[in-house]
Amino acid sequence: MKDKSLELSLRAGHRDRLRQKFLDGELANYEIMELILGYAIPRKDVRPIARMLYKKFGGTFPILCASIDDLERIPGLGHNTAIFIKAMQKIIIDGYRSEAEEKPVLHNREQFDNYIRIMLGGRTTEEMHVLYMDENLHLLKDELHSTGTIDCTVLYNNEIVKNALNMGAKFVALIHNHPIPGLGFSQEDIEITEQLKNALLNVRIQLYDHFVVSGGIVYSMKEQYWLK
Repeated sequence: MKDKSLELSLRAGHRDRLRQKFLDGELANYEIMELILGYAIPRKDVRPIARMLYKKFGGTFPILCASIDDLERIPGLGHNTAIFIKAMQKIIIDGYRSEAEEKPVLHNREQFDNYIRIMLGGRTTEEMHVLYMDENLHLLKDELHSTGTIDCTVLYNNEIVKNALNMGAKFVALIHNHPIPGLGFSQEDIEITEQLKNALLNVRIQLYDHFVVSGGIVYSMKEQYWLK
């Protein structure tokens, strides 16, 4: 009984030190995850779990983007804790979207790229998102337009044009992911983007850009001169 009490006391002392290091800005990434996991798993040493998460997934974004099933494969990390981690991902995404409603979506490119990474990172199939924006590039809606396969998704031009008109959008941007790392824009990506751009121009709406995230890298079709 004494050994158990000593173990609990040492663990409490360690977590107190972690909290202070956090306040002092001195925590390593895995220690921040350890601190967070301590609130989800209060009666267990979570340092090995935090280390295994970083070893398995390689970074904070991949951990947050991992599926519940993949998270539950980490020894000691149960269903409730996996949901806790996914809830953190949802809070961050909602925070980005909320700010995008008040400021131009691309006022901070690094923040925008992080938003895309955390929204689409870890997906095993392609997703196509459409951002509808007003004349000041404030976000009206981030819509999941379609879900495809590991290397393909579809774009419905008429649906996007209709939605943009109904919302009073002046700008549209596309975002999708490539689950296979290292893949930039395909020729098909370029062709369907050009078709959508022309369809939007017919109703005086501008296609702002098309972004793809692959292997943690965000590519811009405009910056690569594929979108004129």
